[in-house]
Amino acid sequence: MLLQVIRKTLTKLSAGIAFYTCLPIPHTWNLDFNGIARFAPLIGLIVGGILGVIDLGLQILGMPILTRSAVAIISGIILTGGLHLDGVMDTADGLAVPDQKRRLEVMSDSATGAFGAMAAIALLLLKITALTDLDSDRFLILMGVAGWGRWGQLVAIARYPYLKPTGKGAFHKEAKYSIWDFIQSLLLLVSLSGIQILLNPESWLVASGMAIGGIAIALLTGAWFNRCLGGHTGDTYGAVVEWTEALLLCLLVTLE
Repeated sequence: MLLQVIRKTLTKLSAGIAFYTCLPIPHTWNLDFNGIARFAPLIGLIVGGILGVIDLGLQILGMPILTRSAVAIISGIILTGGLHLDGVMDTADGLAVPDQKRRLEVMSDSATGAFGAMAAIALLLLKITALTDLDSDRFLILMGVAGWGRWGQLVAIARYPYLKPTGKGAFHKEAKYSIWDFIQSLLLLVSLSGIQILLNPESWLVASGMAIGGIAIALLTGAWFNRCLGGHTGDTYGAVVEWTEALLLCLLVTLE
């Protein structure tokens, strides 16, 4: 029984990694994508950890902090195949349309408009400059912001209606999510702040801000998109991830 549970969990986690990232997963594996959103926060920690290793390696090589920050953020885009950033651009193009009835139609258009491009530029500038101003605990912070961004996505998936009958995020709504799905990922992310305090007690304010701010920003970002559109799509799920990360980084800079 225990082995079956472990095997099923690993199958779901592998499916989540295959869907949310470009990390290599053997095509011969029998992947089950139903309910993979519950693993999104954990996958965020994995992605953030990889970025942290890249950042640490470049620091050892003597690369300046601004360049390291840019490489780390760009590496995140590469690791996810631009999945979430694409959602930012499509969502921005949709929200720029005054006619609310046409917003979903514009968001479905594969062409990127001016507002989408501006949103992407603004987001990347915020993330790179904010990360540059954080000169300590960068490894744990990269893990934390990636995890909280995807926790916000999980909440948006479970909490709000999906606006289209089909789409790249529609299958998420087919799964049922329990309160335990949120609590276990919440505890995992909060424990990361605890580890940060244990390793560097002087960083207690930043660590506390990452936990409290992560919860607040993730919830508010998802709620804001829901208020603007009356629900969510696969694009807004990605936008929740990216904007939660960017705003949380800005908050941590203020607290450092």
